[in-house]
Amino acid sequence: MGRTASRTSDPEKTRLGSPKSPKDFLASVPQIGVPKQLQRILLPVCAALLFLFFLSGNIPSAVPKLLEHKQPQFPRKIWQTWKVDPMRFEERDHNTAQTWITKNPEYRYEVLTDQNDMAYVETHFGPQGLNRPDIVFMYRELSARIIKADLLRYMIMYVEGGLYTDIDVEALKSADHFIPTRWQEKDVDFVIGVEIDQPEFKDHPILGSKCMSFCQWTFMSKPRQPVMLKLIENIMMWLRNVALEQNKPISQIELDFDQVISGTGPSAFTNAVLSEMSRRTGREVKWDEFHDINESKLTGGILVLTVEAFAAGQGHSNSGTHDGRQALVRHHYHASGWPTAHPRFSHPLYGEVERCNWVAECVQAWDENTALYAQLPDEEKMKMLEDARVEAEKAQQEAEEAQRAAEEEAAAKERAEKEAAEKAARPPPPPAPAAQEPVAAAAAAAAEKPAEAA
Repeated sequence: MGRTASRTSDPEKTRLGSPKSPKDFLASVPQIGVPKQLQRILLPVCAALLFLFFLSGNIPSAVPKLLEHKQPQFPRKIWQTWKVDPMRFEERDHNTAQTWITKNPEYRYEVLTDQNDMAYVETHFGPQGLNRPDIVFMYRELSARIIKADLLRYMIMYVEGGLYTDIDVEALKSADHFIPTRWQEKDVDFVIGVEIDQPEFKDHPILGSKCMSFCQWTFMSKPRQPVMLKLIENIMMWLRNVALEQNKPISQIELDFDQVISGTGPSAFTNAVLSEMSRRTGREVKWDEFHDINESKLTGGILVLTVEAFAAGQGHSNSGTHDGRQALVRHHYHASGWPTAHPRFSHPLYGEVERCNWVAECVQAWDENTALYAQLPDEEKMKMLEDARVEAEKAQQEAEEAQRAAEEEAAAKERAEKEAAEKAARPPPPPAPAAQEPVAAAAAAAAEKPAEAA
């Protein structure tokens, strides 16, 4: 009672320190009146401003930006996907994987396999995760391994972020070099590199769709980047359309090389990134900004490295060498056998234009030869194909004979080297006894004669 009485006995303390009810507080706040005439004008003006803002197209781009999760650092994780877990890697896969672990000891390393990938997708995109049953269903229905591999890397990067790299990519430098010192990590959300930079082929019927692309065998992302989810959704829409066109379930669709590249691979990846750059910057971003760049470039929080960074040694796109200062990885391509199941276009006589490796003179010759071939009568085409078959068989026979001769020569050389080594290893023969002096020999003979007579 005494404590309560003392608390209420001081009028000044009561006035300054006692809490007021919300109703009393609002009553004490001075009210600012708005004239009714102004009220009638203000509402239509605000509505008109909102309508103009919507028409300007800023709402769709502004809302995602508010929802984006900004992280100052990239997660210290290295991700790979493969058929089996690291304990069962072949030696070549083990050796390339080891370079990432050795050069990045502070990073966590994880491999998703054909045995646990579905569980990962269900965990993160199922009801207990992002609740995207459409994504889970699509991934479960797919049978094309390369499509699943592309989708899975995008899912991992969206959910957890970090550094993704293919199983046949060797680390030349640590991940710390992925962001040059001229940039702040907090300002970068995505790190990619140029793969193919041959825009002069943009109108070519086969090469045009893949002549300008970013590399997606190695890239780095912060989690929950909208570009990754948008890319996943684009791929699902494309797959549904393909299934409708082929009148087949998604598990049975057939895709050629170019469809894979443009649907889920580097071309699809590149288009999604350029679109995201345009959204972030509020202007259209085209490939021209990244053609023949000799240093990294930051556009809308997406850092683009030079072609030498992730794609050195290709023999095209001015990609430099793996000994270059900017080279960060080496792609060995030993896990890139998927075109066997999704073949490139191959002309019956002149083969694949990709064998030209973007050499303009070679591509031009291929174009001219195939165009002339198309104008020939069927009989002439058949004759040319038969001649080509005979020449190919002859060349194959000569190659096999040359191979046998080389093997025989190598075997003969090996036998000769082995015999020489065995001869060199034998102990030397004992030395012959020295010849006696003539006088000593005569004396010895004379001494033997009396002995014999006796």
